[in-house]
Amino acid sequence: MGATSGIGLQLAEEYAARGWKVGAAGRSAGQLSRLAALYPDGIVSRAIDINSADAPVELEALIGEMGGMDVYLHVAGIGYDNLPLRPREEIAVMETNVTGFTRMVGAAFRWFRDHNAGRGLIAAVTSVAGTNGLGCLPAYSASKSCQQTYLRALEQLCAIERLDIRFTDIRPGWIRTPLLDDGSRYPLLMTIPYAVSRIVRAIGRRRRVAVIDWRWNLIVGLWRLVPDWLWVRIPFSTPPLASRGGNPKEPRHKQA
Repeated sequence: MGATSGIGLQLAEEYAARGWKVGAAGRSAGQLSRLAALYPDGIVSRAIDINSADAPVELEALIGEMGGMDVYLHVAGIGYDNLPLRPREEIAVMETNVTGFTRMVGAAFRWFRDHNAGRGLIAAVTSVAGTNGLGCLPAYSASKSCQQTYLRALEQLCAIERLDIRFTDIRPGWIRTPLLDDGSRYPLLMTIPYAVSRIVRAIGRRRRVAVIDWRWNLIVGLWRLVPDWLWVRIPFSTPPLASRGGNPKEPRHKQA
């Protein structure tokens, strides 16, 4: 889910090249058609907007076309450079990254429970930003923290219902996608192929939590040690937020 650009697109191609039957979904029907044309025997595509109430129905239809599902991989999400804290952008992030995420991951969970004898794997690309709240990305940080908590709660639900649904929470740092290709310098920036190879490895090994990569894993470990009273006094910023002004009526938009 989210296979029309960046990480999601590369993951769809990688799995198809490895011989998997891939159900590729996202909002761009044109990109999905091009992707399916590249792998006619490996990719089944369907345009799905996770913010649409009928998206779970569309997901089930895609699963039906594929003949089943073993892994649900959620990569869809958005973020904004929004230091002015404009409500339109903050709410849009929460609607996509929280409501849309919950809609689709919940739908995948129910499908595995009801149609696959309670077995399956749900993997989701969240973010290191979900570790602590970042003042430069408040809605984005909160949405990623919500995603991580939701996955953890579903795992507990599996224990309650004795289901064999596994989870992989993938938490990358900065990745050089087309959305970040603005010439700015980001800390510990990774390329898409580098990140994708590690994401595929983490999913294959059924890792419960995978921070991408080891450098970010060390940083996140240190972040967790910082007490709240000190954390809120650290002036975190990101390159585009620090270096870009922009027209408030035309916010810079990132989407996976």
